[in-house]
Amino acid sequence: MPKLAKKIKLADVAEAVGVSAITVSRVLRKPELVSESVRLRVTEAVARLGYVPDPAARALASARTDVLGVLIPSVTNNVFSSVLRGIYNRVEGLPFNIQLGNTRYSVLEEERLLDVFLRQRPSGLIVSGIDQSARSKALLRQADCPIVQIMEIGDDPVDMMVGLSHRDAAGAAIRHLQARGYRRIAFLGARMDPRTRSRLVGYEQVMKEIGLLDERLIVTTPRASTVTLGCELLIELLSRTTEVDAVFCNNDDLAIGVLFECQRRRISVPDDFGICGFNDLEMMAVANPPLTSVRTNREEMGRRAIEMLIARIAGEPIDEPVVDLGFEIVARHSTAGLRPREARRRP
Repeated sequence: MPKLAKKIKLADVAEAVGVSAITVSRVLRKPELVSESVRLRVTEAVARLGYVPDPAARALASARTDVLGVLIPSVTNNVFSSVLRGIYNRVEGLPFNIQLGNTRYSVLEEERLLDVFLRQRPSGLIVSGIDQSARSKALLRQADCPIVQIMEIGDDPVDMMVGLSHRDAAGAAIRHLQARGYRRIAFLGARMDPRTRSRLVGYEQVMKEIGLLDERLIVTTPRASTVTLGCELLIELLSRTTEVDAVFCNNDDLAIGVLFECQRRRISVPDDFGICGFNDLEMMAVANPPLTSVRTNREEMGRRAIEMLIARIAGEPIDEPVVDLGFEIVARHSTAGLRPREARRRP
C-alpha cells in the first residue's frame, strides 16, 4: 500500500516562514493587514508546500481573529477613560472589536477575566499594570496572542509594555517642590494599588536623599480616591503635625480636595502651602489657583498599545518591546513657592 502523503498544516507553513500561525492565517484571510514582505514569504511557502486551508479550522480561527481584549481596573476613573479614548480612536476603521473587562483592582477578578478572554482566543490582549499574580502571568505567557502591558514599565515584560516609571515621576515631583523652597513635604495616598505604591517609593527615596523623610508626613488609606477623601487626608495630616508646607498627592482628586480644605482653613496656596497632584486631569488647569501635577501620556499609551498589537498580528518585528512614554511636571501656581518665613502663617 502506498504511503499517504503528510497533510500540510497551518503550523507547517508558519514554521517554514518563521512566523506565528496567527500571521499565516491573517495573510490568507486579511492580507491587507500584513506587511508586503511577510505576505510574499507566506504565499510562496503556501504554494511550495501545497497547503490547502481546512474550512472547519479556518472557521474556528476566524471566530477569534477580530477580538482585542482590554483589561483595566476601573471604568469610572478618568485616568483609564483617557487610555480607552486612545485605544478606541486608533482601532477605528480597523477590522477589530474591543472587548472590555473591568478587574475592579481585584487579583482574583483579573484571573477570572483572563480565563474568559483567553477561551475566546482573542487576536491580542491589553492588560493594565505589571503586577499580575503568578497565575495571571502564567496564563499570559501561555497565551497564543500578542500582549501589551500598559500604565507601567519594568524589566520583565510578559510580551510588550508601554507606560512610565511612577517611582521616577514621583521623585521628580518632590524635587520640583524642593526647588521651589518647600521642605516639609507630605505624601497623601489612597487606594494604594501598585502604581500608588511605586509613587510612594519614589517619594520616600528622594525625601531620604535630601534628609527630610519624616514618617508623620505620610498619610495613606486603602479607600478609593475622591475629592472628599483629599479633604479628610489633609485633616488627618494636620492633626499629626502642623510642621508641613506642601503635599504630593497620589492623584488629582486628592489634590483638589486638599485645595478645598486649605481654602476652608484660610491657608494660602502657594504662599503658605504647596500642592502637587498626579495625572494632570483637565480640572487641574482651571482650579483657583491652578494646580501643579505630573502629566502622564495616557491617551498616547492606549494608541501605542493598539499599534504594537497590530504590528505583531501582522507579523512585523517590534524594535522596542518596552516603550517608556515618560512624564512631565506641569508647574502651575500652586507650587510657585513659599513666602519668606517671617511673613508666613503656619497651617
